[in-house]
Amino acid sequence: MNVPTTIAGEPVTPDQKSYLDGFFSGLRNRGVSFADVEPEAGPVPQKKAKVIPEERIKQELHPFDALPVLRRRARANEAPEKEDIFRFKWNGLFWLAPVHEGYMCRLRIPGGAVKSSQLRELASIADDIAWGYLQVTTRNNIQVRVIAPKDTPELLRRLQDCGLHSRGAGADNLRNFTSSPTAGFDPYELIDVSEHVHDLAHRVMNQLEFYDLPRKFNVSFDGGGLCKVAEDTNDIGLRALRVQEPPEGHPLHGKVSAGVVFQVLLGGVTGHEQFAESSGVICTPEQCVDVIEAMIRVYIRNGNRSNRGKARLIYLLQERGMEWFLEEAEKELGETLWRLEPDDPIVEMSEKPSVPHPHVGAHPQRQEGLNWLGVYVPVGLLQSGEARAIAEVADRFGSGEVRLTIYQNVIIPNIPDEALDAAREALEGAGLSTQASLIRGGVAACTGNRYCKFASSDTKGNALDVVAYLEERITLDQPLNIHVTGCPHSCAQHYIGDIGLLACKVKDPEQEKPVEGYHVFVGGGFGPGQKRLGRQLLKGVAAGPTLNAKLHALLVSYLKQRDPGESFLDFTTRHDIESLQGMVQREPEVLEA
Repeated sequence: MNVPTTIAGEPVTPDQKSYLDGFFSGLRNRGVSFADVEPEAGPVPQKKAKVIPEERIKQELHPFDALPVLRRRARANEAPEKEDIFRFKWNGLFWLAPVHEGYMCRLRIPGGAVKSSQLRELASIADDIAWGYLQVTTRNNIQVRVIAPKDTPELLRRLQDCGLHSRGAGADNLRNFTSSPTAGFDPYELIDVSEHVHDLAHRVMNQLEFYDLPRKFNVSFDGGGLCKVAEDTNDIGLRALRVQEPPEGHPLHGKVSAGVVFQVLLGGVTGHEQFAESSGVICTPEQCVDVIEAMIRVYIRNGNRSNRGKARLIYLLQERGMEWFLEEAEKELGETLWRLEPDDPIVEMSEKPSVPHPHVGAHPQRQEGLNWLGVYVPVGLLQSGEARAIAEVADRFGSGEVRLTIYQNVIIPNIPDEALDAAREALEGAGLSTQASLIRGGVAACTGNRYCKFASSDTKGNALDVVAYLEERITLDQPLNIHVTGCPHSCAQHYIGDIGLLACKVKDPEQEKPVEGYHVFVGGGFGPGQKRLGRQLLKGVAAGPTLNAKLHALLVSYLKQRDPGESFLDFTTRHDIESLQGMVQREPEVLEA
């Protein structure tokens, strides 16, 4: 025991030191130490987990309880405070500043199925309180821009009145459930997934626990039809398979009957360069929503809530392992998950034709005498008058229903053979086309810097510029997908395009400020047999003539050097990057001579 040199922060005086020397000396002579009065050892206090701002904001006020705050700010036409910008995303409202002083509203339209009456009301909303157009997104969905704070209560009310909503459309929620846009009428689909998509949507809407996830979460259903849905880019992707009756001795004998099952894919997030991989699990259509629910609950309990960059499902799977995750899902589900690899002999191969861009143009349905008509919507920008024209055609010639696609185009189903020409003429009269070149039909672009603060370029404008340039100079006989995205969030999924463009800023010696440009990726694909991440071909290419000419040169080289019938995906896959870079540097005029 040492004599202290200070008391209450002041130096010890000589008299105090003399007294304390005697006091401590007496204690030592009695064999007493301060350790004799220390508390008994107990559990070591655990360090509290880091509470990040987003989790704190949710804990302090649930975002759905922030509606009075939204309405109060609406009365004053005020911008939201920083914390409420995050909370208001639970109602699908995204504050656009500094790009615009207003909101974007993202809806929830499970499977992209919209009634003609709903599309008309969305067009009216766009005219009355927004900027007169709708955006079709890459998740079978619609966004409305730009809405003043004062108009947000009217917006939410009108959405609800027409049977739509935007609850949980942003932030830490289950995002819009994508599915085959031709579900129910595709002649090659294995199963109509519509019932299961809407069942999942209903369950999520009515259970509050599904509105507090560690991060965003994507779910997709592929019924096996002609229109792909990129289910392997989602956190959970269900892919329809047809199986035979398992023979005796097979692990699934007596459990699974011949018919259609879903293969469960887990962990997709292509912005992080991850595809969803087979979990080895299958489920019947009757089980599928229960299985999805169980897996989401495991994620809710165990996902990373202290690091937003590591919060998606893929990181939980990497940390704990696939088997751990499946075992936890089985506990939640209360039954054993069935295992079946896609190359198991009982899995039947599904045969269907290769139809270029089936989301555009007329295609026969499985219902005899009926067709779906795909309407080309340039990079998803749909003017209010065009939306009304589509609704009118759906009513006059179809069944009053419209489907949205992940390719940002629109499908009108159930048009009789004899009405196809009249339907086309009506659409053309409104400035809409049901035809697109094999270049134009596969272009997708995110919002871009016209409206999004994260984007580095005008993705939609640049995408249309690229298309117009290429169409004037080259004709393809194989479909091409070009994905243009404005930032690493990769809303347009540049990694899975035949050609992927990721926006950046490029130094230009002739300009005072950096100009818009792109990193160029090639060879991306998705779906069975085509799942590949694009490889970076070029870095920092200025948008406009420079970019356009390089893409033109690459496509000319493809046409000159490909094997008969070879797709652009296969062509770029079998060439190394150095060879492809050499093709880009050549003058296309010389190659065409």
